[in-house]
Amino acid sequence: MSEILRLDRIDKAFGAVQVADQLSYSLDSNEALGIIGPNGAGKTSMFNLVTGTLAADGGRLFFLGEDITRLSAAQRCRAGMARSFQIPQPFSGLTVFENAMVAATQGAGLAGRHAEEHCLQMLEETGLLGKANNLAGALGLLDRKRLELTRALCANPKLLLLDEIAGGLTDAECQDLVATIRQIRSRGVAIIWIEHVVHALLAVVDRLIVIDFGRKIAEGDPKKVMASKEVREIYLGIEADG
Repeated sequence: MSEILRLDRIDKAFGAVQVADQLSYSLDSNEALGIIGPNGAGKTSMFNLVTGTLAADGGRLFFLGEDITRLSAAQRCRAGMARSFQIPQPFSGLTVFENAMVAATQGAGLAGRHAEEHCLQMLEETGLLGKANNLAGALGLLDRKRLELTRALCANPKLLLLDEIAGGLTDAECQDLVATIRQIRSRGVAIIWIEHVVHALLAVVDRLIVIDFGRKIAEGDPKKVMASKEVREIYLGIEADG
């Protein structure tokens, strides 16, 4: 496998609040990386730094071997990054299909019939094809999350970043989501997944990183990281002998 993403000593602070503190890690193509940590640890801020909606105070970011530290969010998207948001943010006045088309045309640079076919394929994969003509603003939580995933996929990413996409779902819905993410991985898409629903995360990821106050405090095999006393007691609030 080849390296697709590398964070090199990324720093970001808002006043006295440090959301990225010399944060460094790399990701191989076709690898799935899980990110966990307590609320306020800097997980979503890290996604914002990777995708370019936040500018780092220091450090460098590499994607597909190129230094993208100074590239805009739009440029990073067109280079092959796409993300879902923890709180779904569809274009509420557009249909599900129209939302998908925005991502395909603006993110992936597709047009015409090619864009339409790509969107229909992604809607089928995420289980939304039957609701393609529904207004996005009328969708329930599960379908809004499915639409977040659909829009990210329609941008045709090489790297997919998922922000708590399993939150609020039932166990059965989580199982369906895991199956969909595994299918996405089978196409060679690298994934970074922030998640509090740990059983869903562990069913997919190859490696786990724990961050707190913007610092990486554990990294490695998911089961070994989860068994760590430091992670269980301090960062997940679970008694080590529980």
